[in-house]
Amino acid sequence: MGIFDFYLLETIINGVLFGGVLALLALGLNLVFGVIDVIWIAYAEIVMVGMYIIYYLNVVLGWPLVFAALASILGVGVVGLLVHALIISPLLDTPPINQLLATGGLLFFLQSFATLIFGAEFRNLGLSMPILQFFELYISFSRLLAFGTALVGMIALYLFLTRTYIGTAIRAVAQDREIMSLMGVNTRKVYLITSAVGGGMAGLAAILLVLQQDVHPFIGYTFGPITFMICVMGGLGNLLGGFLAAFIMSQIISIGSFYVSTELAYVIAFILFIAVMFIRPEGLFQRRA
Repeated sequence: MGIFDFYLLETIINGVLFGGVLALLALGLNLVFGVIDVIWIAYAEIVMVGMYIIYYLNVVLGWPLVFAALASILGVGVVGLLVHALIISPLLDTPPINQLLATGGLLFFLQSFATLIFGAEFRNLGLSMPILQFFELYISFSRLLAFGTALVGMIALYLFLTRTYIGTAIRAVAQDREIMSLMGVNTRKVYLITSAVGGGMAGLAAILLVLQQDVHPFIGYTFGPITFMICVMGGLGNLLGGFLAAFIMSQIISIGSFYVSTELAYVIAFILFIAVMFIRPEGLFQRRA
C-alpha cells in the first residue's frame, strides 16, 4: 500500500470517528422529535451551553474535567426539561410554526446571553491531546476518545429505550401518542423525561466537542445545520436512520475534504441532501420509534 493510500485510509478512519459524534447529536434531536413531534431549532445552542458549562467549571473554577463533564450532562438535561416545560408545553396544541418560532427565538437568546457573559472570544480547555500512530496512520486521540464515548452513549440510550419501563413508554408514545393517552399513559410526563434525556444527550455531545473545538457563542452554526440535514436525511424521528445518515455524511465530508477542500466538501454534502429530498422527501428510511 502506497503512502497515498495510507492518507486516504487515514481520512476514512477519521471520517468514521467524526461520524460517531454527529450520530450522537442526531440521536438526541431525533429522540425529541420522534416522541414530542417538535424540532428544537436551538438544539446546537443547547450543546453550546454544555460546552460553556465545562469550560467555566474546569478552567475558571478549577473543577476536575470529569466532574465538569458530569455537570454538563446533568445541567443540559435540566435545560432540556426547562425548554419543554416553559416553551414547548404551552405551545403543544398550537400550529407547528409557533413551536419553530419559539425555539428559534431561544436560539438567538442563548447566543446573545453567551456573548454577554463570555464575550465573542474563542475559548478552550487548554488540553493537549496526543496523536496516535499506527504504522503510517496518524489518528487524533481526541477524536478516538470522542468516538468511544459517543458509542457508549448510544448503547446506553438503546438500553434505556429497550430495557426500562419508561424507555418502553417513550417508544410507545412515539408510535401512537393518542392511543397511549387513552390507555392511561401520562404523555406529559413522558414528554418531560424525553426532553431531559434529549438534553442529557446534548450535554454528552458538548463534552465530545469541547475536547476538539474552541467554544464561542456562535459555534452552533458549525454543527447545527449538518445535524438537521442528517436528521432529515435519515428520516425525522428515525433513530436508526439518523445514526446511519451521520456516517454517510461524515464520510462525504471527510473524503471530500481529502480530494478537494473542507468548504467544497460541505457544499457536496448539501447538494446530496437536496438530491435525497427530491427523490425521497421522507428521508432515506421510513420513520420508526
